Amino acid sequence: PRQLGVAFFCLFYTEDGCPKFTHLSMSSALVGTDLKVKLMLYTRQNPNCAETLNSTLSEYLNVSKKIIFIVHGYRFTGSPPGWMHDLVQYLLSVDDTNVIVVDWNKGATTLIYHNAARNTRKVAEFLKKLVDQMLVNGASLDSLYMIGISLGAHISGFVGQMYHGKLGRITGLDPAGPLFNGKPPDERLDPSDAQFVDVIHSDIDGLGYREALGDIDFYPNGGTDQPGCTKNIFSGSKYFKCDHQRSVFLFLSSLKKSCPVTAYPCRSYRDYRKGLCASCEDFQPMPCPVPGYYADKWKSFLKKKNSSVTKAYFDTADKDPFCIYHYFVDVVTWNKNTRKGFLTIKLTDQAGNTSESKINHEAATFQQYSQVSLLARFDQDLEKVTKIALAFSTGAIIGPKYKLRILHFRLRSITNPKRYVDITPQSCATRYHRGRTVYRGCQLLS
Repeated sequence: PRQLGVAFFCLFYTEDGCPKFTHLSMSSALVGTDLKVKLMLYTRQNPNCAETLNSTLSEYLNVSKKIIFIVHGYRFTGSPPGWMHDLVQYLLSVDDTNVIVVDWNKGATTLIYHNAARNTRKVAEFLKKLVDQMLVNGASLDSLYMIGISLGAHISGFVGQMYHGKLGRITGLDPAGPLFNGKPPDERLDPSDAQFVDVIHSDIDGLGYREALGDIDFYPNGGTDQPGCTKNIFSGSKYFKCDHQRSVFLFLSSLKKSCPVTAYPCRSYRDYRKGLCASCEDFQPMPCPVPGYYADKWKSFLKKKNSSVTKAYFDTADKDPFCIYHYFVDVVTWNKNTRKGFLTIKLTDQAGNTSESKINHEAATFQQYSQVSLLARFDQDLEKVTKIALAFSTGAIIGPKYKLRILHFRLRSITNPKRYVDITPQSCATRYHRGRTVYRGCQLLS
């Protein structure tokens, strides 16, 4: 047990005596709230009933273990974050650690976003008092890890600045953009704020920060328009927060380890979608980096790179676990005239399961005897593919239909490169080369 000389405010308890996250209403947002910070500690010894950290002895805090802070962001309605409980539980499931929820809902709940943003420095100063006491009691800056969401990402950065970048790690989950875009490094999260800074950007055209802020910055689906999020402005709060919160759910998915999510460092999302960045040779003997909790496994490699930041891109499905499996599609056509359009590929396995990929990020140009390599993404990893169906479209609603005559077709798995693809097509002559199925003489109709 360690004594913490830190004041606390505004305690709320459930019927069983456990402190709970501050619950406010829209009426509180209308009048605004004064800043009050509450700190709640969870460990494997008290996973379901937090201990409020204050000036009394802590029964559960063990400063010899990793200490993780979760710092939320702007709360427009005052309600508690719906994902907070799951995040705490999954962190404790993968690591015997201290998890501290930083509840600054009073101060974050207001209709005036500027007021909440202004409180970020004050929250950081409050947290520094706690960290100072922890250091006195034997904690190490190396073991401190801050997970900041939206405005919480910049709060984490401000804490890191106060310790001159010696904090162990900061993860920024869609750091807030409004009032922070274009600001100098000392006024926002920055790679120098911790020994390792990783960021997931999921709403760069809305509430999030567009530019890179860490040692590695992940941009799921290019950082905009997350699959499964409504594009209808009449959908209420979901329209505004779904893309922004997707970063949190992607981080949660990384803790579950339910499927591999690989990110590919690349100059741009467009180059990634064109298949120009699917190689992980630069990371050998490591694979390409993964976003989320385990991103720090690439810390030493990224720190050795000449570039101060690395952008990495990946696509996701529309719901948890968000997995996408990548394949290269190599196509050689024998049409005399150039054809420009899109391919849709549908795979079927022995059990009749299907998975479809519509390669439609931009039209591909098919010229006679020239190979075109496309990156296809499937939301299922079908192990024993028995059938493949393809469709070609020019993308035009009106106009003539064209045939795309295939001279050579090859499907290569990137996610599982050693896996053999065994397909029995009906309209194509087939030959096999080094475990890959190669098609000749297929005809695709638009």
